[in-house]
Amino acid sequence: MNTASLTRTGILIGAVLALTWIILGFWAFFFVAIAMIVGGIIGRILEGKLDATALVDVIRGRNTSS
Repeated sequence: MNTASLTRTGILIGAVLALTWIILGFWAFFFVAIAMIVGGIIGRILEGKLDATALVDVIRGRNTSS
């Protein structure tokens, strides 16, 4: 992705979150933001850009500095 595309994506995400907050309130905004984060993580795992086992180890607090 080029920089302009990333900028447009960021603007779109911000607009969706802002409109969610304005129209539906804070808790709807919060849950939409969490869903977007989880979706992004799942997308990265499916693309092969994020190692799921390493992510689970980080969440569990395991250090693997080899």
